[in-house]
Amino acid sequence: MTLSGRLSVRMAAVCVAVGATFAPAARAADPVTLNIVDVAGDLQLTQKGFEAFKAKYPNLVSNITFTNAPAPQLPGKIKAMQAAGRSDIDLVLTGTDALAAGIEQNLWEKLLPDHSAAFPGVLDNYAPGPRKMQDLAQGYGLEVAYMPAGPLIEYNPAKVSDPPKTPDQLLQWCKAHPNKLIYARPANSGPGRTFLMGLPYVLGDKDPHDPINGWDKTWAFLKQLNDCIPYYPGGTSAVMKELGEGTRDMTVTVTGWDINPRALGIVPAEFRVQAFDNMTWVNDAHYMVIPKGVPKEKIDVLYKLMNFMLEPAQQALTYDDGYFYPGPAIKGVTVEQAPAQSQDVLKKFGRPEYAKLLAERPHVLPLPAAAMVAAFQKWDREVGAQKTK
Repeated sequence: MTLSGRLSVRMAAVCVAVGATFAPAARAADPVTLNIVDVAGDLQLTQKGFEAFKAKYPNLVSNITFTNAPAPQLPGKIKAMQAAGRSDIDLVLTGTDALAAGIEQNLWEKLLPDHSAAFPGVLDNYAPGPRKMQDLAQGYGLEVAYMPAGPLIEYNPAKVSDPPKTPDQLLQWCKAHPNKLIYARPANSGPGRTFLMGLPYVLGDKDPHDPINGWDKTWAFLKQLNDCIPYYPGGTSAVMKELGEGTRDMTVTVTGWDINPRALGIVPAEFRVQAFDNMTWVNDAHYMVIPKGVPKEKIDVLYKLMNFMLEPAQQALTYDDGYFYPGPAIKGVTVEQAPAQSQDVLKKFGRPEYAKLLAERPHVLPLPAAAMVAAFQKWDREVGAQKTK
């Protein structure tokens, strides 16, 4: 998802090589146009890096178009394109949601180990947490950004004097304050899916990896919580807008969605977060994936581009304004390497308690592809069916 106003559809200027029409047959390949679709809000972290690649290699790339789309709709669109023999999308920036759906539907090019020679040492360059997240891609994508996410509760301290520290306390608060708690549909929301996947650990469910047969406590809890929630927005931006405007007093969040909306003034700076007493961090990541059917002349450029995006200079840009905190996926990229604005934002809006929580509480991967898709579908059917907008 994206934050309103930050990530509208942007088109890079079209550059047409003068005289290309009359170019002789025997020459280097013409520069290509790349169409990049973002279903994760990742361009906020990476667009400057992509534009730096275009500036550095005008002989390879003449133009890059950037488009944002909702994650749940993308797999169907790509499937239809592939069935028609068309290739309108060259690179997808995705969270674990559309990554999983695309793996399930066999939409992505297999990169590793099939094309390991094109990505020398790539797996060794990831930091330990991101390296585990890279395994979720099953070789179908390369992780470009990383966030130990949540789940966390965000609240207005002027309206909530005793924030919930357990799911039961959250439920009791919600019942006592109907329509004041809100969260977005998990299939299209990082905080929503982190909450969904984090609850089985907090509630002590039988098998946190099996949403169909092992989440009895989680589904029962979410159905009870449903009674005091007014509706489920289609994405996180709408949630933060309502929280900031005072329509709601509480939501579920993750580190980046806590820091960035406060930095942008969408949510008041003084709003606070609370972790569950026995929380387990569910980590998150963004990935670069190539849909099947992209022509060979573009594939070679895309491989070079993906390697470029994993270099320290581009990785340091992912600190951004705390949107996907911290951001970098590769080893050794510190906040001191980030742009000055990023450093200032994190000093002002970051939370000192995160370092302690990140160090003390256990970390787990999100669900693998098939299980994540099953969890989203079950939530859509049994929890959000009547209230999702």
